[in-house]
Amino acid sequence: MILVQQQDFDHAHQYEALRSNAKSDGAIVTFTGLVRDFNIDGSVSGLVIEHYPGMTEKALEDICSQARERWELGEIRIIHRIGQMGASEQIVFVGVTSKHRKNAFEACEFIMDYLKTSAPFWKQEASDDGLKWVEAKSSDQQAAQRWKA
Repeated sequence: MILVQQQDFDHAHQYEALRSNAKSDGAIVTFTGLVRDFNIDGSVSGLVIEHYPGMTEKALEDICSQARERWELGEIRIIHRIGQMGASEQIVFVGVTSKHRKNAFEACEFIMDYLKTSAPFWKQEASDDGLKWVEAKSSDQQAAQRWKA
């Protein structure tokens, strides 16, 4: 399941949905990303995320397909918020089930590395100085590179 939406999500509900569809899987791994109240340049009061409807969902479907090619997985759930969010609000949920924990952990990390570096989302951080476009950090790029080997 892939959702791109403005409204917040209920982490517990998403976990339970994964669990109820996990069948004989023995592992569930989830990640929830939050709006940080800081960055290298100082404090951050919020975030604005934009996307290209249709293109975004297709790109997320592609990364799920790539994850399934690499690991034996059960369920995959991705929820990514768009629009304006304040500090400490939830941005993204990634949940993966698998028969084995290693597959679930690695697939969840793979999906997040892709979301941080290649998914068609554009982010602006809000601070006292106004809005500033955010680019992927070199550490995010390096993390994503290991999956290309």
